[in-house]
Amino acid sequence: MIHRTIKMSCFVLLLPGMLFAQNVKKLTLQEAIQLGVENSKNLKLSQNKIDEAMARLEVIKDNALPTAKASLIYNHAEIPTNQLIIGDASPLFLPKRADAYLATAAVEQLVYGGGKLRYAKESTRLLSDVARLDADQSKEEVSYAVINTYYALYKVAQSKKVVAQNLASIASQLKQAQRFFEQGIVTKNDVLRFQLQQANITLTDLEIESNRKVVNYNLDILLGLSEDTEVEITDPAGEGMGVAPLSNYMEMAMANRQELKGLDLRNKVAELDIKSVKANTLPTVGVGANVYYINPSGSFIPPTHQYIVPMTLGATLSWNIGTLWTNKNKVTEARVQQRNVVIQKEILTDNVKTDINKNYQNYEVAMSKIKILETSIAQATENDRLLESKYKNNVASAIDRIDAETLLYQSKINLEIAKADAGIAYYTLLKSTGKISQ
Repeated sequence: MIHRTIKMSCFVLLLPGMLFAQNVKKLTLQEAIQLGVENSKNLKLSQNKIDEAMARLEVIKDNALPTAKASLIYNHAEIPTNQLIIGDASPLFLPKRADAYLATAAVEQLVYGGGKLRYAKESTRLLSDVARLDADQSKEEVSYAVINTYYALYKVAQSKKVVAQNLASIASQLKQAQRFFEQGIVTKNDVLRFQLQQANITLTDLEIESNRKVVNYNLDILLGLSEDTEVEITDPAGEGMGVAPLSNYMEMAMANRQELKGLDLRNKVAELDIKSVKANTLPTVGVGANVYYINPSGSFIPPTHQYIVPMTLGATLSWNIGTLWTNKNKVTEARVQQRNVVIQKEILTDNVKTDINKNYQNYEVAMSKIKILETSIAQATENDRLLESKYKNNVASAIDRIDAETLLYQSKINLEIAKADAGIAYYTLLKSTGKISQ
């Protein structure tokens, strides 16, 4: 019984850790991007816009189908004055009441409408392609948001590791200072300085932990995870971040930027709009068939020879001649709108080039910072080693020792942040080309 109780107690003690472990999710950067794309509400909205555009295209296609109408009319007449005398003729006697049925059925098909239906189909199809490009752009934005948040979590995680190392080191230094104080080598003030340094670093650790929780929560929301999920990240630094010549990224942007492709499509739509407006001056041709059922007998099913069913076939040619002089300004307006699209693309192209050049230079600077910080860490490490030796030999003060150690760990934190900034700069450069993953 005691043995079973011990087992149960161990299980209860382990249960919180087991439950906590269930809420930890380890993700690489690419896995996070994929998860963000799969669960993005913005992308679901973009897909809905694509579906809307495709539905609109099907509606336009339906306009090419023949139209058909059918109607049935029933009339009942009461005739109180049913005697009619015209001149000296014998009087005419009408029934006191009468019933009649009239049914019609018609089918019409537009044969030629100046090409407007074809232009409408092509225009709507192009606008569907624009909706797809907008969805691709939204996917890029979602991916970039995930990358930024992932690297932000990487920054605080690495900073927390360095601070933990710093706390362990300062704890060792504090023990040493207390031992030296007991031996009369240093003053009580030296011990207090190490204790103050320990308190300051602990406060920094608390701030970093608070930031980590905020960033982790934001990442959970972006990825569609449970809000209490602890995301365990891997080091994203150096994942295929080789840089190519600037001209390569310019070419990539011209080929891949969704906004540029979208403006090309809108230019084609504007060209079709011009053709559609011009088509207003052309005649239209239609054919149709009509069937009539006329039953004045009053019976729903009339006797033989008391109803008629005439049928007609016809063709219609219509031409609004007035459009020959009223349509000119509409064409001019459509051309101006097309020119607006062309100018917008020229402006966007210049902005894209400027953006790529800026992001390229930022990435170059970020990589240079890493090299400089790596050198500074080597120097700070050597300086820390020398000050540690001098302090042990009572040659350097506690302030010098603390300053050297602070400089070393700050350099380490700066290096990790610089690596993350370089990663963000790299993906920012890729994003400006319209292709965030090569």
